[in-house]
Amino acid sequence: MKPARTKTPRKPPVKKGSQTSLKDPVGVYCRVRPLSLPEQECCIEVINNTTVQLHTPEGYRLNRNGDYKETQYSFKQVFGIHTTQKELFDVVANPLVDDLIHGKNGLLFTYGVTGSGKTHTMTGSPREGGLLPRCLDMLFNSIGSFQAKRYVFKSNDRNSMDIQCEVDALLERQKREATPNPKTPSSKRQVDPEFADMINVQEFCKAEEVDEDSVYGVFVSYIEIYNNYIYDLLEEVPFDPIKPKPPQSKLLREDKNHNMYVAGCTEVEVKSTEEAFEVFWRGQKKRRIANTHLNHESSRSHSVFNIKLVQAPLDADGDNVLQEKEQITISQLSLVDLAGSERTNRTKAEGNRLREAGNINQSLMTLRTCMEVLRENQTYGTNKMVPYRDSKLTHLFKNYFDGEGKVRLIVCVNPKAEDYEESLQVMRFAEVTQEVEVARPTDKAMCGLTPGRRYRNQARGGLVGDELLVSEVVLQSFPPLPSCEILDINDERTLPRLVEALEKRHHLRQMMIDEFHKQSITFKALLQEFDNAVLNKENYVQGKLNEKEKVISGQKSEIERLEKKNKTLEYKVEILEKTTTIYEEDKRNLQQELETQNQKLQRQFSDKRRLEARLQGMVTETTMKWEKECERRVAAKQLEMQNKLWVKDEKLKQLKAIVIEPKTERPERPSRERDREKATRRSVSPSPVPFLFQPDQNAPPVRLRHRRSRSAGDRWVDHKPASNLQTETVMQPHVPHAITVSVANEKALAKCEKYMLTHQELASDGEIETKLIKGDVYKTRGGGQSVQFTEIETLKQESPTGSRKRRSSTGAPAQPDGTESEWTDVETRCSVAVEMRAGSQLGPGYQHHAQPKRKKP
Repeated sequence: MKPARTKTPRKPPVKKGSQTSLKDPVGVYCRVRPLSLPEQECCIEVINNTTVQLHTPEGYRLNRNGDYKETQYSFKQVFGIHTTQKELFDVVANPLVDDLIHGKNGLLFTYGVTGSGKTHTMTGSPREGGLLPRCLDMLFNSIGSFQAKRYVFKSNDRNSMDIQCEVDALLERQKREATPNPKTPSSKRQVDPEFADMINVQEFCKAEEVDEDSVYGVFVSYIEIYNNYIYDLLEEVPFDPIKPKPPQSKLLREDKNHNMYVAGCTEVEVKSTEEAFEVFWRGQKKRRIANTHLNHESSRSHSVFNIKLVQAPLDADGDNVLQEKEQITISQLSLVDLAGSERTNRTKAEGNRLREAGNINQSLMTLRTCMEVLRENQTYGTNKMVPYRDSKLTHLFKNYFDGEGKVRLIVCVNPKAEDYEESLQVMRFAEVTQEVEVARPTDKAMCGLTPGRRYRNQARGGLVGDELLVSEVVLQSFPPLPSCEILDINDERTLPRLVEALEKRHHLRQMMIDEFHKQSITFKALLQEFDNAVLNKENYVQGKLNEKEKVISGQKSEIERLEKKNKTLEYKVEILEKTTTIYEEDKRNLQQELETQNQKLQRQFSDKRRLEARLQGMVTETTMKWEKECERRVAAKQLEMQNKLWVKDEKLKQLKAIVIEPKTERPERPSRERDREKATRRSVSPSPVPFLFQPDQNAPPVRLRHRRSRSAGDRWVDHKPASNLQTETVMQPHVPHAITVSVANEKALAKCEKYMLTHQELASDGEIETKLIKGDVYKTRGGGQSVQFTEIETLKQESPTGSRKRRSSTGAPAQPDGTESEWTDVETRCSVAVEMRAGSQLGPGYQHHAQPKRKKP
């Protein structure tokens, strides 16, 4: 069964006088900038002061009916291309400044695509100041005479203000003046001509109903949100030319009133429009801008200029600030210049510009999402979470949308046809934002003190105050009147008492009149003396003026003389300038000739260097060619000599086998291929051979003797691998005080000073050859041990048969002294062992037997 469709719940009716009625919609205004070129196509038309119409430009796709689509959008007010900055300020920003003075917060955005005039609207241009300088001008025009002395208010890191007495503020002013701080501008300096025209507002604007019984302090701060990071544009970073320090991003925090603020942000106290705009201009120079395809000076970040107004009431006497922190009222106006939304396919952005554009669009998309969720919650009564934390921009200003002040949005549009699609998205965002309602801020609480305290104390010495004071004194000096109530017709006491009191008062009045006449006569005499003194002073001043006029006439004649002299000097200067011009022309010609010669020498030097480089390349190429040829020849010669040596070794083995062959049956000898294979594997102990040379079985037993090592006095590590065979020869190596191991380990090496490795391998004649490889043990820096080999001893067992002699080398060359090479015994020649040593001429590291290797220094 199909479930019944439920109805959409009706929005609950708004009760009269409820909190829901105390909400105001976000004020959205539209400003249309003029076209840059008259021949450009326009896609936006102003219908009236509240409506604009967008029509599809030529070349764009049509709607379903085949006609060009036209869409109208309504705003609170629309400002056309002829709107002045003054008209825009009076409608949009003037109420926000008025609320700021009365203790309420405000937020003003400028939103639009790149090049739509947002920065011009906010900052302005020469001779046409924007909203920011006009807000500052109106603020200081309203509170100029009520400002507190500098440093009476001090900002802290908790988004609040501290108050201190006049004495502490004076001490801090003297301290700051002794050490100038660049963060605090001086009001005595002249205005920078770079922005003097921007703050020169001709129209005087002032807020009404300013609380005259309070003192005010103005603090400004300037931040930017770049790539979703917050940076303080007023932070003074010490300059390091070797390793520049990048600016540090700031964090958002929440104060005790659950308001968001930038922790560690610089707040500068200012006393005039010039000081405040100088601080803004200093931060504006640090703001990130770049040249894009759509705008030569495109803002790459969102900028936020905060104007914080602090006010505190005067005490009951109206002379000093009330030293109660709870009575301080802080209001803030945030002026936000948003970076322009843009499509990357139009800006042709790459690298950092592309990443910046992505972050800008992401933050603007988050702002739009927050507006949509707020509208949905307010329209349908839902309670969806607003994603303020998805962007630093929305997270910073979430308190404004929760009811901490008024919110105003100026949508800036460029009517050119190329921006049609971007302008369409901006209009849709404005349409959504207009439907969002923000709670109306509450009025500040009164301090409870008597109004008019400031001017009441100032007027005590005036005429009105004197008359009131005299009247009070006179009335207090008169005797009190008795009761005038008559209760009985026969009462004869009340009237006589009243008459007596009135007579006393009349007498006292007469005495006071006489005293007044006497004092008036005395005052007239004093006044006459004062008039005479003034007349004498005027005569004296007139005489002085005559003397000054004489001096001035003499100075005028001197000025005329100096002017004539100046003309003569100017004529001489003109002649000298002509002479200088002639000399400069000669100098220029000589410099050109010198430059020509220098260029000629430079070309010759370049040709020389090029030739040297070419010759160097040829020499290098020839050297490399001959080196390769020499290496090839040496390799060929080595191969040839190795082949000859191998042939000689084969012949020698055959000869030796014939000479020492016993008549009894001999054990099978390994093949020559196996000999060669085992001979090449010198680092591994070979497997045991089937038969070893044994002494005669009928011979008497011989007692085994041990050969003493030459370094028997030290403690040794005797490394005997498990694969070694027992030779059972008469001479056996014996090392006293030795630790015998089959595998070398760190524990054994740590206890000894010497190391000996017993290594066995097959010689060329098939016999087992035992090598004793010795070395010294050293401790390393890391706490381990290392072994440095010093010498090799060779022990070999041979057959005593065979005594034929032959030449040591059949193909050996003659000796240098002309004698022939000697004849040696085959057994002697074959029993000579060779052992390795770096740098030997016998091959890769060989040295004759029993010659110890020299230790490294």
